[in-house]
Amino acid sequence: MSLHQERTHPEFVEGCFGCKISTLELSPGDAHSRAAMPKRKWEGELKRYKEARRQGIQPAGTTMDKIIAAEKASENLGRAYNAEKDPNAKSINKKTANAMKQLKEAGI
Repeated sequence: MSLHQERTHPEFVEGCFGCKISTLELSPGDAHSRAAMPKRKWEGELKRYKEARRQGIQPAGTTMDKIIAAEKASENLGRAYNAEKDPNAKSINKKTANAMKQLKEAGI
């Protein structure tokens, strides 16, 4: 029995806000933690990361957006992207890649 029912009336009364709210159950669901990521999604990200590493690509992390950004940067650079040495993968487009190649050729 809820505290509301003990203090006001013992049985449920239709139209009583206190009775109605005492029947609600709250649950954060999947939003409570990133650790509760579905197993299939987790395994998919790790599989994609492993494949990128096999190709010589070093993403900045294991999340899907970082892996995809590193793959696109690798495609634009024409070589494997390395997060430890190269600029942020999201900032590398074809124009940036060409400028990086020219700087490397100039020895800068």
